[in-house]
Amino acid sequence: MVTEPRTSAEMKQCIRDCEECAGICLETVEYCLRQGGRHAAPDHINLLLACVEMCRTSVYFMRTGSELHTQTCGVCAQVCEACARSCEQFGDDEQMRRCAEVCRRCADSCARMAGHSM
Repeated sequence: MVTEPRTSAEMKQCIRDCEECAGICLETVEYCLRQGGRHAAPDHINLLLACVEMCRTSVYFMRTGSELHTQTCGVCAQVCEACARSCEQFGDDEQMRRCAEVCRRCADSCARMAGHSM
């Protein structure tokens, strides 16, 4: 019989934050590609996609109970923070502001899982 790893309330919150972040970043990639111009700059799009993948990877490591989740979460926090900064460069753009907020919340949550503070 396979049992699911036990997860703390803090880990469950981090999983939710990572899943939300991956979702908003994917939405934002679509939005940016439709907007074109500097929204669609390769570095910005690649950072959004890296954030999606790092969030998904961290969720996987947490859900499977890997002891290495602290390391993936540490990297995820850094990628999410960089993504938030990139999105904030677009000023009052509502989609970009929302993405930055979700990325920053995920960065904070992942940093706590990794044992750091952002």
